[in-house]
Amino acid sequence: MVKPDDSQKDELTGLFTRKAFLEAFTAFLEKARGQKSEENFSLGLMDIDHFLTVNREFGHVVGDQVLTLVATVLREQSGEDVLVGRYGGDEFALLFPYTEREQAFLTMERIRQALATQQVETGKEKKIQGVPISAGVAAFPLDGRTQAELLRKADQALYRAKVAGRSQIRLAYEERMVPKTTHFTQTQLERLTKLAEEHGVSEADLLREAMDDLLTKYGINDIES
Repeated sequence: MVKPDDSQKDELTGLFTRKAFLEAFTAFLEKARGQKSEENFSLGLMDIDHFLTVNREFGHVVGDQVLTLVATVLREQSGEDVLVGRYGGDEFALLFPYTEREQAFLTMERIRQALATQQVETGKEKKIQGVPISAGVAAFPLDGRTQAELLRKADQALYRAKVAGRSQIRLAYEERMVPKTTHFTQTQLERLTKLAEEHGVSEADLLREAMDDLLTKYGINDIES
């Protein structure tokens, strides 16, 4: 695992902070897109299943122990070139340079299996046997060419892993688009066209990004841990 500088470290886990991870992700993406022969890389998003239950039943001190244990396993199992960040709460992000998504999937599965064998002391008679995780994997350029699109695809794959029963890894895929009647003002559409041209992305990508932001704002994208 690539080691973050002190200024980039999450205080609890020692991994990259969300901000530092996204900055590194942006730089790597720009480099990949700037090459004649674009190199593949993959993005993994994972979180701990039923983590809210752990905090509720055993307290936040034990919850922090689980988070630091996950960080330790990620350091041991992710590979020396992989960037690993604490993306938020009990969610982690992994950037796999020059890696096809199937290879990244296998690494995530190895991490999942390693965590499933762990044991956490709780200070009570009951121990936590195994730390289950769910994860989603997306790849550049197959699943997207922008940071927002890759994050969205990985997050959707993580969501599918959760609703399918948790404790599993899912690959991104192109979801079926559902036509829906919409109404925008002429000014909004003109500004949307200009924004898409400035950023070199499609108007549909921007609208999907805006929809995800809207759903996140009202908590609809939240995945029960």
